Amino acid sequence: MRSINNIYDNLKGDKTIWFLVTLLGICSLLAVYSAIGHIASTDRGGNTEYYLIKHGVLLIVGIAAMVLSYKFNYMVYSKIAPLLLFVTLPLLIMTLIFGPEINEARRWLEIPFIDQKFQTSDLARLALIMYIARSIAKKQDIIKDLKSSFVPLMIPIVVVCVLIAIADLSTAMLLFVTCLLMMIIGRVSMRYVITLGLIGVGVLSLLIVVGTFLPDIIRLETWVSRIDGFFNNTDPASQVTQAKIAIANGEIFGVGPGNSLQRNYLAYAYADFIYAIICEEYGLLGAFAVIAFYLGLLYRCTSMVTRCPKTFGSILAIGLCLNVVVQAFANMAVSVHLVPVTGLTLPIISMGGTSILFTCISLGIILSVSKYVEEYSAYEIMEEEQAVSEEKVDKNIIGRNRLKYENYY
Repeated sequence: MRSINNIYDNLKGDKTIWFLVTLLGICSLLAVYSAIGHIASTDRGGNTEYYLIKHGVLLIVGIAAMVLSYKFNYMVYSKIAPLLLFVTLPLLIMTLIFGPEINEARRWLEIPFIDQKFQTSDLARLALIMYIARSIAKKQDIIKDLKSSFVPLMIPIVVVCVLIAIADLSTAMLLFVTCLLMMIIGRVSMRYVITLGLIGVGVLSLLIVVGTFLPDIIRLETWVSRIDGFFNNTDPASQVTQAKIAIANGEIFGVGPGNSLQRNYLAYAYADFIYAIICEEYGLLGAFAVIAFYLGLLYRCTSMVTRCPKTFGSILAIGLCLNVVVQAFANMAVSVHLVPVTGLTLPIISMGGTSILFTCISLGIILSVSKYVEEYSAYEIMEEEQAVSEEKVDKNIIGRNRLKYENYY
């Protein structure tokens, strides 16, 4: 107990975010272990421990990546953002050309020598958010200028989102909305934000037209079938129907951990529809608890951003947070049939590889920003206490130390 208290006391950054990430990790282990029964029986002869251990290892790797990214000074991410975006673009193109086709889509690159696939769109999302935060921060003085500010923001957003949308429309739309929100928060003129939104609608329309002539490249048929299934309920035995049955079975208190029945009928109970399994086993109480975890994360990030003196840190943290939280609510909205099926996972909780890794890296970067905000606030408090103390303090020394501290970050 004492060692746990020591670890907690030595943690830097927002301790509430650390606590929420821990709770999400615990939820992930419990939910995945319950949801993998069907896939384990079909692929591993009922060996659920294999998938549990695999998922546990991925969580450990993700947490290690989170701690590593948290250790870095967050301004490092401003420096590497252009390079990371430059590397991401050819990877997205390679995925569309050489990636293995799974469920009629090319979203992954196979990693040699290990049984794991790399979803390049996860890296692209992180790279683009970092780049947008950097661009907004560096152009604050000319943020309302069309040629110098808006165009350099617009081009990367459109290019990256189009490359992702060809194989994964829902992820591209999520990223596009996140970028629009970052621009609004970064004080970009609303007419430019609206213009970019209209450009996005136009590009989507163009993709639909191309998809009618090149169905092997653009998954237009899948898009239409999902929208048709949402509005007309053309498939009564669909996964969404099974998810709603699971939610109804859970009622208020749930059927208990490991007692889910619908996990045997939901094809992606461990990924896309894991929220339905949580609702079934833990009831409305568990469902609202998961919602509270993500809302708590959003609240803490918003609170932190209002106290951050650096524009880059503010925009970066809120952009990464919105990307995680909006995806979480999109996933939950699919399970309760509020939106068409998207294929988005529940961040951290769903079983996955690169999704967990890059979500954890995003949270580590957020914690890096919060560490700076915490230290900056402590420094301001110390300065005020020195100013009002009975001992005379050389204000020039304080000023030099403060300038040195701000330049470091």
